[in-house]
Amino acid sequence: MTEPVYLDYNATTPIDPQVADAIVPFLREHFGNPSSAHIYGRRAREAVERARDEVARLIGATAEEIVFTGCATEANNLAIQGVARALRGAKRHLITSAIEHPSVLQPFLRLQEDGWDLTILPVDRNGWVDPADVARAVRADTALVSVMHANNETGTIQPVAEIAAIARPHGVLVHTDAAQSIGKIAVNVDALGVDLLTLAGHKFYAPKGVGALYVRRGIPMASVLVGAEQERGLRPGTENVPAIVGLGKAAELARQRLPEAQPRLRQLRDLLHGLLLAQIPGLVLNGHLTERLPNTLNVSFPDIDGRALLQHASERVAASVGAACHRDGHEVSGVLAAMSVPPAQARGAARLSVGLSLSNDDVQQAAHALIAAWRQLKQN
Repeated sequence: MTEPVYLDYNATTPIDPQVADAIVPFLREHFGNPSSAHIYGRRAREAVERARDEVARLIGATAEEIVFTGCATEANNLAIQGVARALRGAKRHLITSAIEHPSVLQPFLRLQEDGWDLTILPVDRNGWVDPADVARAVRADTALVSVMHANNETGTIQPVAEIAAIARPHGVLVHTDAAQSIGKIAVNVDALGVDLLTLAGHKFYAPKGVGALYVRRGIPMASVLVGAEQERGLRPGTENVPAIVGLGKAAELARQRLPEAQPRLRQLRDLLHGLLLAQIPGLVLNGHLTERLPNTLNVSFPDIDGRALLQHASERVAASVGAACHRDGHEVSGVLAAMSVPPAQARGAARLSVGLSLSNDDVQQAAHALIAAWRQLKQN
């Protein structure tokens, strides 16, 4: 049986063949511990540092500002809880948005339980945070504001640079979760004005189980885990060398490919959207029309349930209604609810995300399958 067309690149991406090839020697021959002083350890350490340099180049940072983690969730926790621990006593207020990934929202809520004041900013119907709301929320005792770079469900790109320009003159640190934007749009820490930035390997053709946190030089940070001194003491534990090597190779490829990747992804996304619009009256786009990731299409199918639609089309299309971490829930997306999307429209939503492995034919096949599934469900 032919495999269904994969339209869930925001959940995870396949490992690029060049990334896999880069990893193999570090699974077989170069097995040393990077902390060991002998030749096996030095080879592993050199590979880790090459990867660190590539990740830094991808986002316009220096290698010394990159901390490898086990995933983006760990990086987000380290950024938020690390700053809070470092500034506890001097500050007591935190700011985030209503549409953040759980790995951002949950650490903030935990800190609120521990006595921090927390402001959760609303979003508009496009899923966009208004910088003016940030300006109104900032206080003399605000420690950190964290707003994602691009939303994982709708693709809406947030005005992070404008938010940073408001926050940093007040001495407020700025973090952004850029897990979804890396490899799809240009990401530069200086252009964004951020102090901390999270990325996830498996969102841009590297393995699962590896991520990184950018920590601007001089930013006060306390470790969340305690142990040895790997990763400047901020992430103790023996480094996952094969995965880090893969992350470095994926970063190199993303930097090289971005000028061609961005328009290609947009072309595939818009082809899919156009095919669906032509055959499904009442199809509604969720998210910003223009300020949106080039690969992400969140649409509501009229008069049906999005989960039912994707289940009906599952032999021909693999996609999700929203974030993979919420796949077992039956309530409407929290992101769409925060955008004040009407419940019936939210229930009909599906997140369709394209990737570089797809062809035009793949997209056309997927569109036809979704259109057929919608018609069949409407008839029933």
